[in-house]
Amino acid sequence: MIPRKYAPLLFALILSGLMSLMVSGISTYRVAGSLPGFASLWMSAWLTAWLFAFPAVLVVAPVARRVVEKFLVGTR
Repeated sequence: MIPRKYAPLLFALILSGLMSLMVSGISTYRVAGSLPGFASLWMSAWLTAWLFAFPAVLVVAPVARRVVEKFLVGTR
C-alpha cells in the first residue's frame, strides 16, 4: 500500500488521468469521428493531455480549495 502522506499526489494523478482521458476522448471524437485508428489517436492525445493535466491539478487544486472555503458557511 501507499503511505497516506502521498494521498494528495495520488489524488492528483487519478483525477488528472481520468479527466484528461474523458476530455481528450470527446475532443478527439469531435475532430476525427469514428475512424479506424481512433483508439490510437485518442491514446496519443490523452497522454499529451495528461502530461499537462497532472502538474496543472497539483497547482490548481489548492487554489480551488481556498476558493471553495470562501464560499462555505460553517465551522471555520
